[in-house]
Amino acid sequence: MIDKKELAAVIEKALDGSKMFLVELNVSADNVIDVQLDSMESITIDDCIAVNNAVHEAFDQDVEDYELTVGSYSLTDPFKVLKQYEKNLGGEVEVLTADGRKFKGTLTGVEPQQFTVAVATKVKVEGKKRPEVQDVEHTFKYDEIKYTKNIIQF
Repeated sequence: MIDKKELAAVIEKALDGSKMFLVELNVSADNVIDVQLDSMESITIDDCIAVNNAVHEAFDQDVEDYELTVGSYSLTDPFKVLKQYEKNLGGEVEVLTADGRKFKGTLTGVEPQQFTVAVATKVKVEGKKRPEVQDVEHTFKYDEIKYTKNIIQF
């Protein structure tokens, strides 16, 4: 079976100097390898082919047979790594907390331990008869949520 740490090191080396980063790496018991990449810009098919070729150069299929898929992470999939939060700073996101509450708003802050989302909320303002819609910031620790994902509007 292919060593996942060695494989990750080969992929990270192939990505070095680019704006791409590894989001997810899965290696099954029967050597089916799935590599998911993301980028601060965009990912082309040539980018995926370059990573594919780097893996094939490092791991000889004649020595150990494997199946390899290299692709880009979907816009609609939940975020997996900190760089995805950084990439989407200022964008519209949906957050589902571990206790089942759902928030939709703008990703306004990203730190290694937590992130902040500004949610448009009706707030009672002193001296006014009707509530006003204001952005209320909610801060979440990564281990307190089920997922965060982009809101794609068509």
